[in-house]
Amino acid sequence: MTKYGLRARVFTLTLAPTLIIGLLLSAFFTMSRYRDLEHQLISTGASIIEPLAISTEYGMTDKNREAVRRLISYAHRKHSEIIRSIAVFDADNQLFVTSNFHRNFETLMYPDDQPIPLLLDTRLHENALILRAPILSEGQFSTLSDPGRQAKPLGYIALELDLSALRLQQYQEVFTALMVLLLGLTLASLFAYRLMRDVTRPISHMVSVVDRIRRGHLDVRIEGELLGELDTLKNGINAMAISLSEYHIEMQQSIDQATSDLRETLEQLEIQNVELDIAKKRAQEAARVKSEFLANMSHELRTPLNGVIGFTRQMLKTRLSSSQQDYLQTIEKSANNLLTIINDILDFSKLEAGKLLLENIPFDFSESLDEVMKLLAPSAHEKGLELTLKIDNRIPTGMIGDPLRIQQVLTNLIGNAVKFTERGNIDVSVELKADKDETVELQFMVRDTGIGISERQQAQLFQAFSQADASISRRYGGTGLGLVITQKLVTQMGGEISLTSRLHQGSTFWFSLRLTKTDLPVSQPIDTTSLTGKKLLLIEPNMQAASILQQRLIRAGIHVTYRSSMPEEAEQHEFALLCLPPGEQPPIATLLDMVFKAEQHSEKVMVCLPTTELALSERLINAGVTACLPKPLAQRKLLETLITEPDELAEPTPQLLPTPSQNIVPLTVMAVDDNPANLKLISALLSERVETVITATGGRKAVEYAHQKHFDLIFMDIQMPEMDGVTACQEIHKTDLNHHTPVIAVTAHAMAGERERLLNAGMDDYLTKPIEEHILQQILAKWIRTDDTAPDATPNGEQLANPEPQPEPVNQNISWDWDLALKQAAGKEELARDMLQMLLDYMPEVEMLVNEALDGKAIELWPPIHKLHGSCAYSGVPRLKSLCHTLETALKAGASTDDIEPELFELIDEMNNVVKASKAYRP
Repeated sequence: MTKYGLRARVFTLTLAPTLIIGLLLSAFFTMSRYRDLEHQLISTGASIIEPLAISTEYGMTDKNREAVRRLISYAHRKHSEIIRSIAVFDADNQLFVTSNFHRNFETLMYPDDQPIPLLLDTRLHENALILRAPILSEGQFSTLSDPGRQAKPLGYIALELDLSALRLQQYQEVFTALMVLLLGLTLASLFAYRLMRDVTRPISHMVSVVDRIRRGHLDVRIEGELLGELDTLKNGINAMAISLSEYHIEMQQSIDQATSDLRETLEQLEIQNVELDIAKKRAQEAARVKSEFLANMSHELRTPLNGVIGFTRQMLKTRLSSSQQDYLQTIEKSANNLLTIINDILDFSKLEAGKLLLENIPFDFSESLDEVMKLLAPSAHEKGLELTLKIDNRIPTGMIGDPLRIQQVLTNLIGNAVKFTERGNIDVSVELKADKDETVELQFMVRDTGIGISERQQAQLFQAFSQADASISRRYGGTGLGLVITQKLVTQMGGEISLTSRLHQGSTFWFSLRLTKTDLPVSQPIDTTSLTGKKLLLIEPNMQAASILQQRLIRAGIHVTYRSSMPEEAEQHEFALLCLPPGEQPPIATLLDMVFKAEQHSEKVMVCLPTTELALSERLINAGVTACLPKPLAQRKLLETLITEPDELAEPTPQLLPTPSQNIVPLTVMAVDDNPANLKLISALLSERVETVITATGGRKAVEYAHQKHFDLIFMDIQMPEMDGVTACQEIHKTDLNHHTPVIAVTAHAMAGERERLLNAGMDDYLTKPIEEHILQQILAKWIRTDDTAPDATPNGEQLANPEPQPEPVNQNISWDWDLALKQAAGKEELARDMLQMLLDYMPEVEMLVNEALDGKAIELWPPIHKLHGSCAYSGVPRLKSLCHTLETALKAGASTDDIEPELFELIDEMNNVVKASKAYRP
């Protein structure tokens, strides 16, 4: 919007009204005068022509041209200044006589097709005014007059008047009006100029003075006498300048005083900074001592626990009865649970320091929760508590997240519920809150019927080393760290946790998480088509447990008949599931009688026992029971038992490791890795599937081979000395022989976004360590040529839309797992031993470098840690692999030795655990 100054506004508001009013008045009076002059001329012409029309009646009656000419000639001479011509026409519209010669009489005549009007007619023609008046026969000179007849026109007289004088007079009137208007504008301009001189100049001067005051010239004042309000404004500006000057002086004094105070404060802060620096060094030293203590304490506690776990697994390999096997499995799970509790202390330290990293792997959601329930069932059943798990059937089976941390959260919450509940149920449920395109939001709830928590005590629950009641630790035990770790884990996973509770009425803890859905196969699906339409008799005294079991069975297509106790009579069923509540059990005779009655109504009888009563399994099976299952029932275990034939349940056949396909494909494949253990394993796996495998110990060596020979597929490690895998891939694609050869990235450091980064850098596919045999088979099937042409691999990786399947999660709370090592070595015992020995041979070198770095030497730890990480991927050492992953991620992010000091101590401790476990357990 345009801004106009005061001068322009004064001119506009002064001249505009004058101009508008003058124009309106001039136009009005000019037009009025213009019309008056025309009317006056017409009246003059009418006063001339009408007497002539009456006077010429006699001449027209007698056809006396001379008499009529004298009349009109006299009238023409008398008014010659305005009359141009006078003409008389007879009744036949023919010229009768004229006062002077006229070149064009047609303009004075009526048209032939029109009758002579009986009234005066006026018409403008160019610069002339033509008047026509009829000459009527009134009977004064006519002998044929009849009083009853209308006057008959004898002809008409036409008068042409000149308008030149009229136009001149009109123009004079317009000119006079314009001159008056111009005079008014001139006078208005003079008044406006005087107004501007009296108003705008003082205001402009005030603006200049105010601007100078704004720039700091506080001694400037407005002088002189002004008119009216301007003088008041001048006094106000001067008063403002005086006030600003006084305020400036006062402010300067305050600034001087504040500067003096600031100098004193800075001196005090400098002293405090020195003291804080000393306190910081002391705190860092205390933190280092605490980290050493935690590492040493975890080592001292985990060492005997690892012995317990190791020898328990050794016992499990011997010939055992069913109950002995269950006892040993319970010992192993309890030891692992104790090991997890010990690790909670380290987790708390990591959470406080913000160093705890979360995994993001695919896992079977329901089986992961069943593991938690199976682990905590003995402690609940010992107290006579019923433990149930209800999972919303809308929740997908496959999820991507950190299953171990989710299990840790549930273990803490369910463990607390068991600890503080004396009777009743502990119900765990998982509900689907939201289902979006890629993610689902789940709400977990753990409800108990325990002692409850008052509102005042609830505020202390999520504080470290604190409990709701001081007497709780004496009665129930515990350190008060479980809920703190639980809250921090849930928060780090992007969820929230809370509770509702009433004293002596139980508590409900709930937390929500967002997990990513996956279509990858996370477990072997169970075919339940053989169960569709079959009948099952369910005996379960606990209503909550019965409802959950009934819903699971109905979803499998089974018709369920529920009873809270064994009926005397019932219809025939294919199955009978007899569930015993935890707590005091009926005598064995009563139990056998119940089994006998169930056998009368069912072909297969299964008994669901509390974990505290698994010793009854052998007795019941000998009595004819098809199978004995522990409570709470896992869905997979239940369905497999229902599907499996009785003889298969009695003598289970050992599951052999899958053998690789014997079809050798005529391909030449190159494997590149700087780690000998990794190179040996991938070579062994590839040799079973392809005809020729060539190994290269580094990126530069791989480029040399690529210049000499064509390869059908190349498996490339990423982190290598001299030349990394990405650079080597780019150089290989520049060669003539292997320009289109697919290069598969093989890396153990599967960070978020690593896949996209490698594909964008030129890699054709992506494979994570440890290499799973079935995943390697899928990679080969994807890129293997099916005819004489190479696979259609587009440079931008459009063929890589489907991600490769991910390995199943492993238990990272143990130091060494021979079954896992055997699985990672594709079922080859000799290869698994070689991989383990190569790891053990390399660990002393890593330990020496880590100790030197802890002593303060400038050691670059990333290369040996990365190499150790790659070796761990194939040796069945999940905990050591997890520690290497954490350290490698921190070192890659630029962490110093001081930042990762606790993890380095833990790494040394875990390497010793691996050595001890491998010596104690030699398959």
